[in-house]
Amino acid sequence: MAEDSNSVKAVEKEIKDDPGSSGDALVVKPKKKKAKAKGKAKPQHEGKEKRHRKLKTPQEESMDFEDSGDRSSQVNVKDEPEEDPDFVTKGKGKKRKRKVDNTDVPSSTSEAPLPKKKKAAEEGQKNSATVKKKIKGKKEKVIKEEGGRSVSTKKKKTKEEIEAARALKIKKKEEEEKQRWRWWEEEKYEDGIKWRFLEHKGPYFPPEYQPLPDDVKFYYTGKPVKLSLTAEEVALFFAQMLDHEYTTKEVFRNNFFRDWRKEMTLEERQLIMDLNNCDFGELHAMHKRKVEAKKNLSKEEKLVNKEANQKIVDAYGYCVLDHHRERIGNFKIEPPGLFQGRGNHPKQGMLKKRIQPEDVIINCSKDSRIPEPPAGHHWKEVRHDNTVTWLASWTENVQGSCKYVMLNANSKLKGEKDWEKYEVARKLKTCVDAIRAQYQEDLKSKQMGTRQRAVALYFIDKLALRAGNEKEEGETADTVGCCSLRVEHITLHDTLDGQKCVVEFDFLGKDCIRYYNKVPVIKRVFKNLKLFMENKQEGDDLFDRLNTQILNKHLSSLMPGLTAKVFRTYNASITLQQQLKELSNMKDNVAEKLLSYNRANRAVAILCNHQRAPPKTFEQSMANLQAKIDSRKEQLDFAKKELKQAKKEAKGSSDNKLLMVVEKKKKAVQRCEEQLLKMEVQATDREENKQIALSTSKLNYLDPRISVACVSLFSASRCKNMEVPLDKIYNKTLRDKFAWAIDMTEHDFVF
Repeated sequence: MAEDSNSVKAVEKEIKDDPGSSGDALVVKPKKKKAKAKGKAKPQHEGKEKRHRKLKTPQEESMDFEDSGDRSSQVNVKDEPEEDPDFVTKGKGKKRKRKVDNTDVPSSTSEAPLPKKKKAAEEGQKNSATVKKKIKGKKEKVIKEEGGRSVSTKKKKTKEEIEAARALKIKKKEEEEKQRWRWWEEEKYEDGIKWRFLEHKGPYFPPEYQPLPDDVKFYYTGKPVKLSLTAEEVALFFAQMLDHEYTTKEVFRNNFFRDWRKEMTLEERQLIMDLNNCDFGELHAMHKRKVEAKKNLSKEEKLVNKEANQKIVDAYGYCVLDHHRERIGNFKIEPPGLFQGRGNHPKQGMLKKRIQPEDVIINCSKDSRIPEPPAGHHWKEVRHDNTVTWLASWTENVQGSCKYVMLNANSKLKGEKDWEKYEVARKLKTCVDAIRAQYQEDLKSKQMGTRQRAVALYFIDKLALRAGNEKEEGETADTVGCCSLRVEHITLHDTLDGQKCVVEFDFLGKDCIRYYNKVPVIKRVFKNLKLFMENKQEGDDLFDRLNTQILNKHLSSLMPGLTAKVFRTYNASITLQQQLKELSNMKDNVAEKLLSYNRANRAVAILCNHQRAPPKTFEQSMANLQAKIDSRKEQLDFAKKELKQAKKEAKGSSDNKLLMVVEKKKKAVQRCEEQLLKMEVQATDREENKQIALSTSKLNYLDPRISVACVSLFSASRCKNMEVPLDKIYNKTLRDKFAWAIDMTEHDFVF
């Protein structure tokens, strides 16, 4: 018990002995409270660690320590922080209420004497004191403040341990780099050849369906019905989604019921005639129990599952490409289920059938070992086509589209494709002026098809619209691109908000994301749009003499490899580079440089219409962050007062201890200011980017060499503290994906 009873002294001694906390520690004398004891104090619960102090006298009060709650110093700017001019946050959130753990608070102001049993003593030895900062009033606590950071009493690592951990991390990183295939340093294959050797084990098929247990039943008109296995499996798909709003939609329910009846036997179809009479309750409850059981698995059970999954990855998740081991991206074939689609997709609710080996085409080398199909099955076909990058393919039944097993994003095949894409976009820079002059001239063409092509190209160039693809009616959701715009999707305004020749766009783009924009255009484009809309109904095509194929064929004649998509990549990348040049300042600190980068990235996301729905917890998270900012401001004010007092005491003195205190207080203020700035940057980013998706453009449209060169330039400052690490811009997945760009790019790279 001696160790436990002296826990307060241990904390005070640690504060006193810690060189980093000298002058920062604050000990506030406890304020005694009067309270009537209501019976005997309850014994402590076994297995719970509580903080207590052995009473020396009946009159001496115990001292409780509360958890600090000041975790704001741990908040870092995320990979994609959001921006706000002048770092001004919009409105204050609600301040957090300090949590008090009732299990740690005695029922009266004096604690009951601790039990003398050996078991209690052993439990007491495990207890540790926690430190909490509270500035106001004479509250009962001990605080260790270091620049606004709460420091626990946990044993700190020695310098040797820290250096050893750092060396191990560096060694691991070096080993990864040694093992990395630096394919970009090798000679490229001749045109069309993707690989010379490819070997793999084929795709991994999902397990077969397991029948329902006897105590779980499906009911129709209140009576239990034993379904055939195929019908039972499809019924379970629907039951698993009862919590989702999909199952309330008429289109979803109708499509499901129609496809479900196709899987039934004749007797089942004659019996089950109305979905509203079906009761999936027990199936849904069983599914919920399984989900909960999976969440509540023990560490040992989770480890067993993890090891089993890893064995599958080791067997099916890798291939040998040109005698290098490469990771496969999607080696698992999607299990059967109900098609959901995006938005109000007309095919939602339809059954996605189970893919069998007989549906799958395998692609590998002639001299490799052919993958073995599952027992009792055979492949649809085995090919040896080294002009394609897929390892296996099949056709799914809902939309009739081809699905592929491809290599991981950081593989050679994916990296080469990205590199080629950005190089083509860079080439466009050399002839974009001539192409723009050409479509400007075509706006006056006597041929209607040429005029429509010129207007569409104007929109693709200036607004970064997707070209859009031809789709069979009813096959997919009603999403459109530039070439498939209809009359109903645009409204023309001769004058709007003080601007002339304004085109108002309103349509659903890719993934059913609404595109709404009001854009002033040149007069000739405006006149042509009026001409295109004459004598047409709302549902008629705006560009009735143009499609994506015609447009891309024309573009490829202007520059080899040029498509409408290349314009989108070019405009996104060139916008990022221009914005970085305008917004960046070498004198800025790290947080401000990151803010500049994210503002440039945000400009691209807006250009490309990369939207997202605000997170459901957005308002609450902003309120929590604002509370942390308010708390940090209070700490900064307090730190400044302490610095002022320390300077006053050290004025005219030659005492080294007093001068050291002043220096430490200065550092505490500086740390507080840096942490406050980081949180304000984060608050700004969250507010401005709540409906903007920054990752899409970073992943698909921005040449990574621009970002790598930007970071290299940012870090060229002589001050080490001003260096911007690449992991603040690219997470590990993106760093692996763009390893080729990171390795080859110099700080003077220009897109």
